[in-house]
Parts: sequence; structure tokens; C-alpha cells
Amino acid sequence: MARVFNFGAGPAILPEDVLARARDEMLDCDSTGMSVMEMSHRGKKFVAIAEKAEADLRTLMAIPENYKVLFLQGGASAQFAMIPMNLSSRGDGSADYLNTGHWSEKAIAEAKRFMSVNVVADTQSSKYTLLPAAHELAFNPHAAFAHYTPNETIAGVEFDYVPDTGAVPLVADMSSTILSRPVDVSKFGIIYAGAQKNIGPAGLTIAIVRDDLIGHAGKDVPAMFDYKIHSSNGSMYNTPPTYAWYIAGLVFERLLAKGGISAMTEINERKAKKLYAAIDQSQGFYRNPVAVNARSWMNVPFILKDDALDKPFLAESEKAGLSALAGHRSVGGMRASIYNAMPEAGVDALITFMHDFAQRHG
Repeated sequence: MARVFNFGAGPAILPEDVLARARDEMLDCDSTGMSVMEMSHRGKKFVAIAEKAEADLRTLMAIPENYKVLFLQGGASAQFAMIPMNLSSRGDGSADYLNTGHWSEKAIAEAKRFMSVNVVADTQSSKYTLLPAAHELAFNPHAAFAHYTPNETIAGVEFDYVPDTGAVPLVADMSSTILSRPVDVSKFGIIYAGAQKNIGPAGLTIAIVRDDLIGHAGKDVPAMFDYKIHSSNGSMYNTPPTYAWYIAGLVFERLLAKGGISAMTEINERKAKKLYAAIDQSQGFYRNPVAVNARSWMNVPFILKDDALDKPFLAESEKAGLSALAGHRSVGGMRASIYNAMPEAGVDALITFMHDFAQRHG
């Protein structure tokens, strides 16, 4: 069966050449006579795989030396708890959060289990179709940290600026935007991301943590939730998700070979622009509900002029090899996730289908 263009939000599409290489190495990785899945995580071969993956990620993102790169488990959702567990002893013990979507909501709810939370901005009344302007944000200069989600996967909103929190560490959930464009890591205290969108398979979470934010967990924090424990053990305090780590390493290697993040930026911006143009120029048949200055490059939601057409659209698009276009159950409509691994040909095929569908049902 031919591969489809997978527009799912996560677990998401992976580069076909990465999958092909993993297939070829499935039974015998680098003449070891075994799969990566069978290797000891402390053996020389896997340690070399892990070290190269970290080195390549550091190169891709220009990660400064005073940051640790942790390869963890539990998804971004575990980080919702892990961050306050590790940082709540700093400053006045409170945290500032921006509520701009579903994942921000979850992060806030989890943080409230451990500390006082101040919601600096809340766009829920707009159904998360807007984002606050930079000048509207007033952060507590004594907070332990400030948290935001640069890209909200479900609503399809994305910040076009990095909030200025002064000396307060800025924490960012970059699950759906990491590696899609350059990021100045030095502006952040912590960057974390679930792998299953732009990095690799589900099961791996990456946390990039500034050194001075490590070692503040209270004595009651479980070892598996303590950044210092993971940092001191090279992310191998317990058995890590070795195969996901390996696949992530292949993705990093591929990105470097393709010109790095700057090359991906050009492609991602072009993909997003042409898809939004197709929506905006459809004479109302399709509509994107998000404010233009808050549109995501990675997750593009759109609504058909008549929701009775949703089921035919999804059925016909599946037959056309365009998979997983249904919007999140909480918002409905459609959503095309166009992460790094989505080839431009996939976006072109979607645009062609959308135009044809509108001609037939308009």
C-alpha cells in the first residue's frame, strides 16, 4: 500500500528516509547483530548513539554549554508537574502562566497542585483564536518562573514573539514548534517538548534546562521527577526510551544534512503561506478562525462553510491519500498539521484536493 500524507497532530509523520533507515537497521544496527531495541542502554554502542543525538541537537539549536539536554519520559504532561516540583522553591514561590489554549490550561491546572499560579493573560473568551500583545503582559519580577506555550496544537495559534520576563526564567512548551525555526535558547530557562510531533516517536521527551535551575527540587520530590538526578546520570537513571532516542538521533542527523533549521524555516514558512492562501482565497468555502497575526505554521485549523460537508470531506480526503485531517474533538472542523516531516508535495496535494472539493460542493 502506498504511504499517505499524514496530517495528524501527533504521533505525527516521520521522514520517510528516516523510517527506511530504521527499517534497514531493525535486525542489525551497525554490524552489532541486534536491533537498537535490544541493546543495553549502558553499552558502548547505545551510549555512542545517545551522545551523537545530543551533540547533533546542540548543533541544530546552538544550545549554550550552560544548559543540560535531558532525554526523558512521560511526555510534556509530566513536565507540567516536573517544572513546578523543581522550581517552586525559587523567588517568591509563585509562577506566572499565559493561558492561550488547551495545553496551557493543562499546564496551569497541574502547576496549581504545587504552587501559587498567576495567570498573566487568558484568551479563553476568544475561543483561543487570539494572543496577547507583548505590551499587555505584566510579569511578576519575583516569580519562580514564567510559563507559556509558543504554539497551541489544537487551536492553531502561535506567538510571533518571545515574552520578555526580565530576570525571571522563561519556560516554554515547544512540543509542536521545536526545530521548525531558529530559537535563541539563551532567552529561556527551560525548553521542553514531547517528541511525537517534530522530533520522533511518542515516548521520548526532551528538556533543555539551564544549569542554575537544576538542584532546587525539595526532598519530597520523587527521584524520577528531579532534574538533578537525570542530569547527574546522563538521562539514564532508569532505562530510557532507547528506540525513540535512536530515531530522534536519525531525525537530527537528517536535519543537519538538509541544511539545518534555517533551511527548514524557509520550507515551513512557504508551506504555511500557501495553505493559508488557499483557505483565504476560497471565497468563504473554507475559513481559518485564528487572528492572522497569531496563525500557526505547524497546525492549521479550518472550517467548511457547512459542517454537513465535514464527513464527505474527510471520507474523500482519506481516499485521496490525505490522512488525519479531522480537527480535535473539542473544536471540530479540520486541522492540517504540517510539521517538518510533511513534504511540500503533501501540502500541494491537500490544496489541490481542497480546491476540487470546493468546486464540486460549492
